[in-house]
Amino acid sequence: MSFASFDLHPLLLANIESLGYQTPTPIQTEAIPPVMEGRDAMGLAQTGTGKTAAFLLPILNRLARREIPKRRAVKALIVAPTRELAEQIHDAVRDLGRRVNVKSVTVYGGVGMSPQTQALRRGVDIVVACPGRLLDHIRQGNTDFSALDTLVLDEADHMFDMGFLPDIRAIMDKLPAKRQTLLFSATMPDSIKKLAADILTDPITVRIGRQAPAETVEHAVYPVSPSRKTPLLLELLDKAKTDSVIVFTRTKHKAKNLAELLCKSGRRAACIQGNLSQRQRQAALDGFKAGTYRVLVATDIAARGIDVSKVGHVINFDIPDTPDAYTHRIGRTGRAECQGQAHTLITREDMPMVRAIEHAMGKPLPRRELDGFAPTPQEYRAEPDAPRDGYNRNRRPGNGGGYGRNFGQSRPAGQNRNTRQAPRREAHA
Repeated sequence: MSFASFDLHPLLLANIESLGYQTPTPIQTEAIPPVMEGRDAMGLAQTGTGKTAAFLLPILNRLARREIPKRRAVKALIVAPTRELAEQIHDAVRDLGRRVNVKSVTVYGGVGMSPQTQALRRGVDIVVACPGRLLDHIRQGNTDFSALDTLVLDEADHMFDMGFLPDIRAIMDKLPAKRQTLLFSATMPDSIKKLAADILTDPITVRIGRQAPAETVEHAVYPVSPSRKTPLLLELLDKAKTDSVIVFTRTKHKAKNLAELLCKSGRRAACIQGNLSQRQRQAALDGFKAGTYRVLVATDIAARGIDVSKVGHVINFDIPDTPDAYTHRIGRTGRAECQGQAHTLITREDMPMVRAIEHAMGKPLPRRELDGFAPTPQEYRAEPDAPRDGYNRNRRPGNGGGYGRNFGQSRPAGQNRNTRQAPRREAHA
């Protein structure tokens, strides 16, 4: 199948060709035809598989075939959880909509409202927004959605996790009841299924593959003592050679300190975390995309907002809080059918989450050791009731413990009462 089979406007087809896209991805092949027919849709696919174009191309096609009005009215509203993702979608609107005479604006916090207000009042075709700032504009009467045709909720599960559900419902109360609604995400927990049932009308569901990291990603976990995590990270960065690397941490403070340490060690590193201004975050992301920085240290705020096609490695300095978060972090590499490497540094206390991730993926994560970094039996003694058939196959009986079950093969879900681990969240990461 080719993009021409979708009966897209000739200018859109020319833009697609100029961007180097030759054939649609599976999510595009399945989602674009019904979306172009005006149906509500729920699209589920791995990250990096082309969901953005799957909802943008039908929107742009309608705009390309209309008569340009004297005053533009908002025809499409796209809601995203983070500033970075909003900018990424906005860039896609610009690239795919070149020469189509489409105007769009991004709306999010952390920057002044005045430029956004002026753009909204002048009139735009597409608004790409984060929920909080969008509500501010709605309440101040800066925008009118009475002519809206399409609402898109992108990364809906992440918006739910970030506590945006009340804002989403408040926004929808201000939109026309008669509209097309599209919900796209990489994962679909039960909470989002309920939201979809409330807001979608007779939707088509497009599900591409397992909701797990792409097959182009090679995974590995590295058991290590907490005190040796930073040296192990430096060793992995050296082994990555010239590849670009994203390093994920759990907190803003750790991301800042780790980026500073990498810079002092002579590595070209930048940081994205919630305490930075939008200008600083965008500068770091632009520098990473351009190759000015080889390493980007980030909290989970960046997991859904970085679209760099050739990130060679993702390193989880801290294990993520949930299996879904693991999917989204790892989705920053192995994109556009390129090969990627995913490394996760794990300590003894991380094993419940390792088992949860393995259960979600349906397979074990390979364990690896680097010389000089493997934890010693004295550092990680087995729990008293743990079978002595653990990760270190070479240890001798009577040597004072060993890794035990903590670093052994994963248990089936529900077998170990410690399998579940309460999420550790950093507010506004």
